Amino acid sequence: MEILFLIIIVGFIASAWVIYTKAGEDGWKCLIPVYNLIIVLKIVNKPVWWVTLILIPLVNIAIMFIINIALAKSFGKGTGFGIGLVLLPFIFVPLLAFGDAEYISN
Repeated sequence: MEILFLIIIVGFIASAWVIYTKAGEDGWKCLIPVYNLIIVLKIVNKPVWWVTLILIPLVNIAIMFIINIALAKSFGKGTGFGIGLVLLPFIFVPLLAFGDAEYISN
């Protein structure tokens, strides 16, 4: 069980690293808590102060949907893909990272 968990974590980190790299950021930035959120907000052209919204219960759910839909659109994907990033990240994050999606600066 621990091996499976480790494989999922390593796969998610590798996927995030590739997504950051595709967006023109250094991949290592995905490893630093809070800073990684700031970089994602930069990638999707949202204000940095939205990090505070992520700390508010219930509001954070809506914000995560908004951010992930914007992330999907930043890579030429639709709203459904962004919802998939929130609800099934272990499937959609690697698809975004290792698929043919290219970053489109908004």
